[in-house]
Amino acid sequence: MEREQGNITGYLAGVGTVAIWSGFILLSRWGGKTGLTPYDILALRLAAASLFLLPFCRGLAWSHWRDPRLWTLALSGGLLYGLLVYAGFTGAPAAHGAILLPGLQPFLVAGAAWVLFGTRLARERLLGLGAIALGLACVVWPLLSGRQDWSPALLRGDGLILASSLVWALYSVLARHWGYNPWLLTRFVALASAVVYLPAYLLFLPKALDAVPLEVLLIQGVYQGIGPTIVAMLLFLKAVAILGAERTGAMIALVPVLAGVAAVPLLGEPMTPWLLAGLILVSTGACLAARPVSRLTRSVPCPT
Repeated sequence: MEREQGNITGYLAGVGTVAIWSGFILLSRWGGKTGLTPYDILALRLAAASLFLLPFCRGLAWSHWRDPRLWTLALSGGLLYGLLVYAGFTGAPAAHGAILLPGLQPFLVAGAAWVLFGTRLARERLLGLGAIALGLACVVWPLLSGRQDWSPALLRGDGLILASSLVWALYSVLARHWGYNPWLLTRFVALASAVVYLPAYLLFLPKALDAVPLEVLLIQGVYQGIGPTIVAMLLFLKAVAILGAERTGAMIALVPVLAGVAAVPLLGEPMTPWLLAGLILVSTGACLAARPVSRLTRSVPCPT
């Protein structure tokens, strides 16, 4: 009985993680369609996360603030990733983001681990990575063949999101290799990123906070800063602790298809048969590639 209750708790934590990470893609795309700049959304995210985490920063010793590895992770996974992904969603639809962010991570993480540390690709992953490649082909083919219109804004958006996904894969592999505690990383990345970024944003970067209603600012700040950054991380760790990495990874693989399909009614974005096939193939591939086969090829949670 207790085991069944524990499994239910694990599945609820997994469902909550999937919902929050899917919401991150949808809300980021929605923010990109408002009058807010990418600099605004990142500032709102870091400000909200920092305010929430300040009471928990006692565990951050001076040695942490002098650690160049932690600063590398903060500047990549916190600042560079955030700037790229929010800029990308000004032009790329949510379905493309769903494919290029969580969907592409197993592929990029395996490649980053091989380039950085010579980690060989496990045979068990080949089927999953092949499905991801086919899913990407389904998205790219209509654009190359002229069956679907494309624009410079779309290509720029897709390119920026692809770059952000690569940055997150590098962050993921380095974080695993260096062995930092996830809660330490969550706090340091958010606070260190805020210390560097917020003064620069206030002094030098363009702003459009007055272009949207106050409720839009609150939604973006609270959700982006607390939901994916903190709550989803804790739920993910809870799910892994109860269900294990394989079952949790299989649940997280639902994020691409759920976010892509939900963007149709919520954001009014079109869904073509090619795009739907790409979403299904990428989610299937991510599920097949979820089984952890080595320390370096497992990624930290979805890029958020």
